[in-house]
Amino acid sequence: MKDRWFHNKITWFSFVFSLLVIWVHSYNAELYLGKSPEMEIVYRLEHRIGDGLGQIAVPGFFMISGYLFYRDFTWSRLGEKWNRRIRSVLLPYILWNFLYYMGYVIGSRLPWMTDVVGKGVIPFDLYTAVDAVINYTYNYVFWYLFQLILLILLAPVLYPVLKCVWSRILFLLFLWYITAVKKELPFVNADALIYYSSAASLALSKPQWVERTGKRSQCQTAANLQTSTVGTWHDGRSLCGISGRAADGFCALLCAVPPDGGCRIVDGCAGRRAARGKGFYASQFLFVWCSFCPCKVYQ
Repeated sequence: MKDRWFHNKITWFSFVFSLLVIWVHSYNAELYLGKSPEMEIVYRLEHRIGDGLGQIAVPGFFMISGYLFYRDFTWSRLGEKWNRRIRSVLLPYILWNFLYYMGYVIGSRLPWMTDVVGKGVIPFDLYTAVDAVINYTYNYVFWYLFQLILLILLAPVLYPVLKCVWSRILFLLFLWYITAVKKELPFVNADALIYYSSAASLALSKPQWVERTGKRSQCQTAANLQTSTVGTWHDGRSLCGISGRAADGFCALLCAVPPDGGCRIVDGCAGRRAARGKGFYASQFLFVWCSFCPCKVYQ
């Protein structure tokens, strides 16, 4: 029962974060309303939600991924964890990057699509295809999956560091310092590493803070999520660009969802129905989300 309750919560968070990501990438009021008073109202609404609340979605996904990867983690389970991520993360990453590349190749050769593509004639050769697949050249939104793959591969390095309390504290302080002074790490984004490692630390040291059932745990879960996700401050603002109070309230609302409500309501079909009309990006994102739904493979 406890495990089911936990995975239902993960499903709810993943579903709502998916909707927020779709919202952030779906600003289109000006296409239909033009320059009008109505457009200004809709534009403000779009950006208030997207530029505010929507900014907790990607950090939230990094946290979910980090927590679930290191939940019940041992060295003996490393191969098993990696194997599951090959199916749920790596293969969708390769497939969608290749499909986007082929779409640009075909579109750049159609006379009525050339100006829309705006990249000239895309070369159709092995080197360009490999570059498109590895570096998400024609699918920029997959920077997230690229970062997630790198973080998953870092497990043999991160696990010993995060397992020990003192090395964990020093490591997170180092990441916070790097982010505050706006320095860059090789390949991996420092802020992504903060979110991922913070949640992984909870999984390794204090899983009861996240997985405790009952009403008393809801406020604590919300506080832990808010603190780890948007609690890093710099120049008076959170790194996500949203106030801690707003994020805390949002997390508390999600934590108040009935324990048995998640998987019953938020399944693949409900997700697709909720996002209908949002266009191809919405369909792609929900397909990828359903392909590595935490209830199925992130154990």
